[in-house]
Amino acid sequence: MRKEKTNGGHVKKRGEALIESLQLPKDIMLGALKVNLTGNREAWIENYKGILEYTSCRILLQGKNCQVCFEGNRLSIDYYTNEDMKISGCIACIRYL
Repeated sequence: MRKEKTNGGHVKKRGEALIESLQLPKDIMLGALKVNLTGNREAWIENYKGILEYTSCRILLQGKNCQVCFEGNRLSIDYYTNEDMKISGCIACIRYL
């Protein structure tokens, strides 16, 4: 895949540039993780690939291109399917690895 430079000097893959120019949703076209939060109590995650770690203090998920880690207290996965899930509890930190 060819790469091109943007005005800020960042290198962008040609496919990403095409998706942006056509204004297509990146989460669908690239399989990127999509995280929606309601305060610090609920998180809805789409496009995850698997659950790597699950405790009441830490939930680690695998995405296509990265991992996302939720840390906090009384964390639980309320439901999950192959495409999405809902995490609830007191979310103190979200890190992308």
